[in-house]
Amino acid sequence: MADDPLRYDRMVERALRNVVRDALRETAANGLPGAHHFYITFRTGHAGVVMPEWLRASYPEDITIVLQYQFWGLEAEDDRFQVTLSFNGRNERLEVPYEAITAFADPSVKFGLQFDSAKGEVKPGAEASPIPGSAQKPVQGPLQTPALPGAAKAPAEDAGDGEAAKVVTLDAFRKK
Repeated sequence: MADDPLRYDRMVERALRNVVRDALRETAANGLPGAHHFYITFRTGHAGVVMPEWLRASYPEDITIVLQYQFWGLEAEDDRFQVTLSFNGRNERLEVPYEAITAFADPSVKFGLQFDSAKGEVKPGAEASPIPGSAQKPVQGPLQTPALPGAAKAPAEDAGDGEAAKVVTLDAFRKK
């Protein structure tokens, strides 16, 4: 499909990333409604990711952040989002291009997306894990909540009631 001028796989991925952007824009404008909360996994070495070096050293490949109880200054721009979270009692500002996101989940409604992350856009020297989320280390939300159920699983797998969450992957749209 690489030489096909109509790259439907890229069009679908771009559209699904816009779902993430729109959810974050809605949250930035109105807050999280009801029990909604987000797990967002992204590649820390992706070009354009801005985060403290001490945090990147702890999570050199992927990190999963949770937007639930306490987060500040959420801004969802056309190509990236910014948010302030607390890590071990330290407030830190993160800036994440949507292209760096490998997984997005809202377990409250059993919704999840997984992306094939733009492998070519990982900064030189940063190793990308071959399976999105395989090397992630879940980070608890800013409130330092109790351990997340199924924390060793990809975020979208934690549906909270033992049922598997519905995860949309790009592979569903690709020729085999």
